[in-house]
Amino acid sequence: MENAEIVIIGGGVVGASVAWHLAERGATDVLVIEREQTLGMGSTGAATGGVRAQFETDVNINMSVYSLEFFRTWDVDCGYEPRGYLFFATRPEHLDFLRKNVEKQRSLGVKGVELVGTEDIRRLVPGMNCDDILGGSFGAADGFIEPLRVMNGFMDGAIQRGARLSLGTAVHSISTDQDKVIGVKTDRGSIACEKVVLCAGAWARELAATAGLDLPVEPMRRQIVWARSAEPLPTQLPMVIDLGTGFHFRPAKNSNHELMFAYPDPDEKPTFNLELDDSFVEEIRLRAHERASWLYETEVIREKCRVGLYENTPDHHAILGRCEVEGLFFANGFSGHGVMHAPATGRALAETILDGHASFLDLTQLAFERFENGALLHETAFI
Repeated sequence: MENAEIVIIGGGVVGASVAWHLAERGATDVLVIEREQTLGMGSTGAATGGVRAQFETDVNINMSVYSLEFFRTWDVDCGYEPRGYLFFATRPEHLDFLRKNVEKQRSLGVKGVELVGTEDIRRLVPGMNCDDILGGSFGAADGFIEPLRVMNGFMDGAIQRGARLSLGTAVHSISTDQDKVIGVKTDRGSIACEKVVLCAGAWARELAATAGLDLPVEPMRRQIVWARSAEPLPTQLPMVIDLGTGFHFRPAKNSNHELMFAYPDPDEKPTFNLELDDSFVEEIRLRAHERASWLYETEVIREKCRVGLYENTPDHHAILGRCEVEGLFFANGFSGHGVMHAPATGRALAETILDGHASFLDLTQLAFERFENGALLHETAFI
């Protein structure tokens, strides 16, 4: 029987980061198991790569502050481009929300975040309909990275430091004995191990169930419409988000003509469906038309449109750390923030596994047990 000290289930950006941080600390008996034959075939490959520190909760802000600095200074070129995130408000209570958020973000070390007025927004996004916009917030250090570069950088670094990667291997169950991890069962046989880190994204719930736990993670389809403008896009166009509806658009990296639209469809039900819905494309184009004529006049590039899965929890916050099964650790439920929070997640999990706790981040708010004791979090700007 094959064996390893630590098995990581899932080779996407989160699993790769956990492996990298473990290996960097000297834990070389680490095995990453990925069911696909190639890395990046799941949610990481469908991610658009937005990164931001403009969150509502302390823990999300702290994870972003750490991760943004990591991307900025990492010796791997992950394509970090600080083009900024602009949240705009069309209702007084939303503007007040952004005002309070900016104060909190600054108090937690976020740099370059500020309130902006309607005229500032007109300058940031030329040609956008601002008639109903009261103001907003802009984070200059927010921006874009390339998810596959991040994932490959972590995985390559982990392997160079002694970790192993098994591709094309599906984990069927987590084996336990008296509420303690003893191994995993795969389609290639059993693997004995002392610790398992579950990083299986939207597919994590069924694996957690094999260890007797109900992990509250549901798959939610997210459709990204990719389009091309005949005219060059406004210079240094940021990510632009309507706080009231969640409709947002952003330029594609390395292009002056292509951009992406998205919004969280409130009628979307939990599903593993990865098909692009034509009615969604038309709906989002109408939303684009309301906000800027030049957005609507773009041509949809269907072959570049993306459909991926968010792994949603009831409070749209991640589940990180240990649980009642000894040796089982979770890194799940990022609700669309897995790529941007991968550096903080990897370090927090590595420290929890090796030291018993994370030294730089309070994970108690993200504990699995919060769903039993009712200590749920709240994040308004969920897109």
